[in-house]
Amino acid sequence: MSTKPKSKGKGAHKKGVRQEFSAGFILFRDTDEGPLFLLLDYGKHWDYAKGHLEKDESAWQAAVRELREETGIKRVERVGRFKQDMHYFFFSPKKGRISKTVTFFLGKTDVEKVSLSDEHEGHAWLPYEEALERLTFPNARQMLRAAYRSMQPDATS
Repeated sequence: MSTKPKSKGKGAHKKGVRQEFSAGFILFRDTDEGPLFLLLDYGKHWDYAKGHLEKDESAWQAAVRELREETGIKRVERVGRFKQDMHYFFFSPKKGRISKTVTFFLGKTDVEKVSLSDEHEGHAWLPYEEALERLTFPNARQMLRAAYRSMQPDATS
């Protein structure tokens, strides 16, 4: 089953608004103190590893590739059926108004070492509450809450 959004591809236009599609992970690793979530410092904000879908790439394939490119982490296991889209608009001086959809998966790794790409200034493995505080954007905090709920024993997803 393909997880790729139905679209005209990266940068498709609809009513004068450029549409972009990305995918990424809410990634954690288990520790004796509980799960630690990986957040990346993009310089002006803290967020998850994510990036654009390439031609003929599914959201899952893009998420795995972006995780490897941005963090060096190659081993990731999908947890449950968690898959949620985040949608928002922003303005780019070069591209104009953009409608962006990012598909997130919940992933687990046993890898602690992170090798950052040059698009990041730092990273942190944080417990849930600290990760919520560190994330810059409300929609990213909302995504973490949803992923964390799905990890609970009584979760149905």
